[in-house]
Amino acid sequence: MKQALTYGSMALFAVLSIASCTQTVRELNPAVTPVSSLMTPDNNTSVKLEPSTPASVQFKWEPTQAAEGVLYEVAFDKVDGDFSKPFYKTVSDGLGVQPQLTLSHNDLKKIAALGGIAASSTGSVKWTVLASIALNRQMSTITRILTMTRPAGFAELPDSLYLTGSATEGGEDVTKSIALKKTEDGVFEAFTSLKAGTYYLTDRRAGSGKNYYVAKDTLREGNTPVTLTGATKTYRLRYDFNIATAQATEIQSVGLFMSAYNKEIGTLTYAGNGTWTAASIPVEFYPFSWGRDERYKFVMHTANGVEYLGSANVNNNSPAGAPASYFQVQSVSDAQWDNTYKFDPTADGKKVKVDLLLRANAPYTHQVTVLK
Repeated sequence: MKQALTYGSMALFAVLSIASCTQTVRELNPAVTPVSSLMTPDNNTSVKLEPSTPASVQFKWEPTQAAEGVLYEVAFDKVDGDFSKPFYKTVSDGLGVQPQLTLSHNDLKKIAALGGIAASSTGSVKWTVLASIALNRQMSTITRILTMTRPAGFAELPDSLYLTGSATEGGEDVTKSIALKKTEDGVFEAFTSLKAGTYYLTDRRAGSGKNYYVAKDTLREGNTPVTLTGATKTYRLRYDFNIATAQATEIQSVGLFMSAYNKEIGTLTYAGNGTWTAASIPVEFYPFSWGRDERYKFVMHTANGVEYLGSANVNNNSPAGAPASYFQVQSVSDAQWDNTYKFDPTADGKKVKVDLLLRANAPYTHQVTVLK
């Protein structure tokens, strides 16, 4: 028994010895040398910013000679600055590990604005690389100048946008303002009517948001309302904060287009809240030798010409049992047979109620109800 205990003690001692070896902790060497070579972009490089595109600029440098554990940051300052208080800093790619930084043109647009480069103008900033281990941070011995040309767009893009004022469907109560659909970063759209009165844009329905207005088709920040006169009209409004543009396209009418007849078989009337409706449209499938054709889509007549709205699919089957996405609409070509839907088979020889819903809070879609 005593011998067994002795062997057990020796085994336990061996295990503990091995464990103590595997848990040896090496101290981190905080010594770090400054980055001594900046590779790209070259000094005095000029970049024309196009923030609405996927374009980017890559900053690269030679790694510091520190063995491991280095965190890289790229700092930006005014041309006459000394980087004691850079106006912008960000870690490199790979959460600060890689000796490079990729910045999109949209990121650079914000950096340009922080550096004092106004919209629609050209200016320069200075950049360098900081290398650090723990609390030891070293600034590169090299700095470079980057010249950027900003477009007319805003440096900070709103995440939401609302239309309010006496000229709008929601009136002057901002809590009832008209929401716009965000179609991409910085781009918003609304189908709505405007009447005589005033309106402005805001990024919040409540509280102190940023306000915007339109002057000569250009978006500007401020509290100056737009004044409208004349009769009520329906519009597709589009605002692009990337390039500070505003576009109001008058929608004169919307029709239900049946492919086999190659013409509109009914007209929808604007009913407010981004909705066009027709209470009763007669439908007669077209008799071909192979069968009766039931394909349709929508045609929108605007002050700038004719546009078509239809399915994302070039060809569709019967809507029976189809998901809600079947009825979603988008801008499509004017091809007679393409991107069409099919009526429910029971619609042949009947009348249908049609609603086209172009609202901000849901996918653009439509509904067809066969009347008894």
